[in-house]
Amino acid sequence: MTRAQSCGGTGSAALLAILLLGPAAPAFAHEFWLAPSRYVASRGEAVEIRVHVGDGFHGPIQSYATNRAVRFELRAARSFGLDSLVRNHAPIWARFAPSDSGGAMLAWESGFTRNELPAARFETYLKDDGLDSALAQRRAEGADGPGVERYRRCAKTWLAGTTESRATDPFGLPFEIVPAAIPGRDSMLSVQIFYEGRPAPGILVRAWRASLDSGGGPIDASERPAVDPAWSARSDGNGIALVPCASRGEWMISAVHMVRSRDRAAADWESSWASLTFQR
Repeated sequence: MTRAQSCGGTGSAALLAILLLGPAAPAFAHEFWLAPSRYVASRGEAVEIRVHVGDGFHGPIQSYATNRAVRFELRAARSFGLDSLVRNHAPIWARFAPSDSGGAMLAWESGFTRNELPAARFETYLKDDGLDSALAQRRAEGADGPGVERYRRCAKTWLAGTTESRATDPFGLPFEIVPAAIPGRDSMLSVQIFYEGRPAPGILVRAWRASLDSGGGPIDASERPAVDPAWSARSDGNGIALVPCASRGEWMISAVHMVRSRDRAAADWESSWASLTFQR
């Protein structure tokens, strides 16, 4: 696989603690992101991972559903497969404490979920999310019925640290945002978009920024107001986008890609949604 940054090995120290809790089925919405209770954690300091689904970097907490899980993994001083530890129907997906200052990346991949929208709403969705190819194909075919798709989620979050390879090493998700450097360290972040292991050109990439609380940590996304995208652009011919993220805050970079469904009995289209959250 081509990478936005060459990868290094992970450390060997274990995490001090990992405890996974559990999930329930999410409803269709736009962005889906991993939300740590804190992005900056000292050694041994507990971090809780929740998930939100919604628009404008605002939305309710999403419970975890084991029947939708494909991968749930943490890469820190060493890597852990977390999906086997999950129980259903809890709002906190994971609790852990880092064992060093190197940082941690968590990644989640879901299976496909079917979604059907009325024709007008489906075409508005395609237009608003930059899915121009799917919209053009639908119109060229004269399709005027409901839009039937199956969608999957590929979400990542970075907990601040100094070991660059933990951030820049791809997980191999089917649709993935791979940073070229430690997210939040610099005022510009180069990311590379991959679809099924190959750089994905022409993808609409967007970034949102939310303010931090008085203590310098993230605000619960279910309580803060929605915000407009801070930036958007399409990935270049190598799937790369350069994201300006100079302002202090919680950031989310997201992208979506849609193709004809490979299982036409299940849906006409399939979309893959990727996100990456971090703190600047």
